[in-house]
Amino acid sequence: MLKRLTMLLAAFALMIGILAGCGNNDNKSDGSGKTIDELKVSFVPSKDPDEIITATEPLKKLLKDELKKLGYNVKKVSIDVGTTYEAVGEALSSGTTDVGLIPGGTYVLYDDGADVILTATRAGLSNDSKNPKDWNDNKPTKPTDEQVTYYKGLIIAGPSPKGQELAKKVNNGEKLTWDDLNSANWAVMGSSSSSGYIYPTLWLQDNYKKNITDLAHVVQSDSYGSSFARLAAGQVDVLTVYADGRRDYEKDWTTKFGGKHSIWDDTNVIGVTDNIYNDTVSVSKNSKIMTDDFKKALQKAFINIAKTDEGKKVIAIYSHEGYKPAKSSNYDAERKAQQLLQSLKK
Repeated sequence: MLKRLTMLLAAFALMIGILAGCGNNDNKSDGSGKTIDELKVSFVPSKDPDEIITATEPLKKLLKDELKKLGYNVKKVSIDVGTTYEAVGEALSSGTTDVGLIPGGTYVLYDDGADVILTATRAGLSNDSKNPKDWNDNKPTKPTDEQVTYYKGLIIAGPSPKGQELAKKVNNGEKLTWDDLNSANWAVMGSSSSSGYIYPTLWLQDNYKKNITDLAHVVQSDSYGSSFARLAAGQVDVLTVYADGRRDYEKDWTTKFGGKHSIWDDTNVIGVTDNIYNDTVSVSKNSKIMTDDFKKALQKAFINIAKTDEGKKVIAIYSHEGYKPAKSSNYDAERKAQQLLQSLKK
């Protein structure tokens, strides 16, 4: 009887050990490090989603390889493009995506559910003035060797009669009136887009005590490419965009969008925003795989990837050239901007 009881206890102990091993298998591997079944990475639709998906396809292998060096065996990396900036922010907050490459404005709007881990660096530009005429007198805008952690937003007038009218006044050194701007058709981005909405609103506030919602004719675009296509076709007279946007769409302007001349000849800057802190790599606070150790591994992986030739090609889709560790306080200026926007809605 005693021998039988001993055997039963031994079997029970063995079963408990097996169950414990199974229960702790999540994010563990067979000695080679930690295993992640799937890492979900989301991008905002600042360009055509198909273009982003194609350009970022190599990131899947690059991330798996770099993370493996850092002790993580990632079985699958999934990449998608959100339908809007807000959709990516909501996915991070809910934990349905793990990593989001999002602007500072989107991060701040969703920082209750997202953690910023990296800030992108990019090439400085040959134009950096707050005076729009300076940008028009020194076209085209070119990159410099300096790496910067900020960019400006631009309000750009197109080739339509109204767009040309506004540009002529600016280039003659005249200040645009509210009526000038309000009579134009505008293309803007979603309300969490830094250069597509937030900072242009601040520019309107600073100069006219108005905001985008006060404009009589506004359409929200699903991407900057859509905005430029509308501008080239004369469907809108003005768009809001990041400072090197025309460089990104220089070829498409004539080949896809139907621009009659080069983008530099057909467009003019009529407004320049304050500096905007660069895009973020943010992670979900509610992702089941997002431990502090994994966040550090992701930081190192993205930084290392950005130093490789293949990695540079991938992140160039967002005009990123590198990454550096970030902290929440880096985006305090963005929070102030968001607070102002919220106060305007009351």
